[in-house]
Amino acid sequence: MTEFTFAEPDLLDEDLRLIRAQVRRYVTEVILPNGEKWERSGMVPREVFRDLGQLGLLGMRHPVEYGGGGLGAMSSVVFGEELGRGSFGGVTAALTVHSDMSISHIAHRGTAEQKQRYLPAACAGEKVGAICVTEAHAGSDVAGLKTRAVRDGDGWLINGSKTFITNGVHADIYIVACKTDPTAKGSRGISLFIVEKGNPGLHVAHEFEKYGWRASDTAELFFDNLRVSADALLGEEGKGFYYIMSTFQNERLVAGAMSVGQCAKAIELTVNYTRQRQAFGQSLWDQQVVRNKLAWLAAKSAAARSLVYSCARMVDEGKDVVREVSMLKAFACETLQEVVHGCLQLHGGTGFIVGTPIERMARDARILTIGGGATEVMLEEVAKRM
Repeated sequence: MTEFTFAEPDLLDEDLRLIRAQVRRYVTEVILPNGEKWERSGMVPREVFRDLGQLGLLGMRHPVEYGGGGLGAMSSVVFGEELGRGSFGGVTAALTVHSDMSISHIAHRGTAEQKQRYLPAACAGEKVGAICVTEAHAGSDVAGLKTRAVRDGDGWLINGSKTFITNGVHADIYIVACKTDPTAKGSRGISLFIVEKGNPGLHVAHEFEKYGWRASDTAELFFDNLRVSADALLGEEGKGFYYIMSTFQNERLVAGAMSVGQCAKAIELTVNYTRQRQAFGQSLWDQQVVRNKLAWLAAKSAAARSLVYSCARMVDEGKDVVREVSMLKAFACETLQEVVHGCLQLHGGTGFIVGTPIERMARDARILTIGGGATEVMLEEVAKRM
């Protein structure tokens, strides 16, 4: 089987190249042989989190003094891209939601006590994180959320619900966005709280059966007079919207990296399939139209990948990248749709059979133009900054 890879960016140092090799080896030895089993069970086993924690891959962006690696955005895109090449979108989602989208709130905004309490276990893969923002009527429109947190003595009472929460069933640490000032308009008056598994006010109301990402658990959560202490407040009261928007930039960067990794894998699978599939007395690969189609998909994927690494570099340089990351999220995830469906077409009837990698990849890819900021919302973010 011929491997399809993009050229390694010159801006990656030796440590990042070693991280890529380490993740790729784990994908090959553990994720690919077991992914189908995890798809059927609907969850990624805890030992996978622990394995990657022991390898130092779950806390690469977090402070060294709390068990992290102290690395920059480049480490996240390398991690996301290589997991994407693993072709199991649900596995990638569960791991990156933990490493880059939930626990990162504690790393960036937590007190020293909160960091000491949660980060070492999260970096080690002993505790799993989830980010709870989306509600039935507040997805990309974060400012519209209704879950309330009100002061109660020396703590807070939380009431409301969240939906489509990745790792929602099996997480240990939930970062929950709540409205703390009902009189504040728009994005004001939102705060973040840390909620631990086992709190009697936390209820998993429903575990969703999904079109794709079947190896990750996704839940609807209810908060029924859920009480947390005052030290569960994460960051400053009323600043939650800004914290969420800041972390969204990293989520979108990682989504772009995941997308280009999946593009490369889909192209690899299809090049190999068309070389061995015979039709009309020759292989499909022998037909110029097929070769040109795959070359075009590879070119668009390479362009998306260049934007991924360009954005990561700008993040590491401390630049404002809202416009560029919004471009990336839209372009990379839409490119992935074109790639997986174009590759499925070239697989013919085989690509329509459940259990074939390209069929699964086409299903898994669909959510990426919706979650983390829909394409339409991303393009509006770009337009506002033109």
